[in-house]
Amino acid sequence: MSNLIQSTYQTYLNRENGFTHFHFLAAVLARVYVAQVFFSAGLTKIQDWETTLFLFEEEYQVPLLHFETAAVLGTLGELILPVLLFFGVLTRFSATGLFLVNVVAVISLAEIAPAALYLHYLWGILLAQIAIYGPGPLALDSFARKLMPKA
Repeated sequence: MSNLIQSTYQTYLNRENGFTHFHFLAAVLARVYVAQVFFSAGLTKIQDWETTLFLFEEEYQVPLLHFETAAVLGTLGELILPVLLFFGVLTRFSATGLFLVNVVAVISLAEIAPAALYLHYLWGILLAQIAIYGPGPLALDSFARKLMPKA
């Protein structure tokens, strides 16, 4: 019986190790998806800046910041950080920054539809995964790390 368990577990371990080769794909897909979502939101904000300012003044209740400052910082974050994330440059920094933008967005809305809240949770989980586990091998950060001399 012990040999059967050992054999079964070894087979499992061999198959499990194969999944680690898909980290690059999962990391790239997560980076591209989340970057697209936030960059699109930033583009929407700059297309109609007056409406954006109105929403930050009346609808969004960003704590501790004047509405114009919050609008500028939020928009810049949604335009710059996704580009970094997409290419895998300063990936953990950009993922953490977008995670904070996401948290502030959820906190700032007095009423948020359950479906929208679910999407914010999804984006937060993906961003946390990227910040914790890194961008994967298909990122400029990974290429730069290989080029840097080891200290």
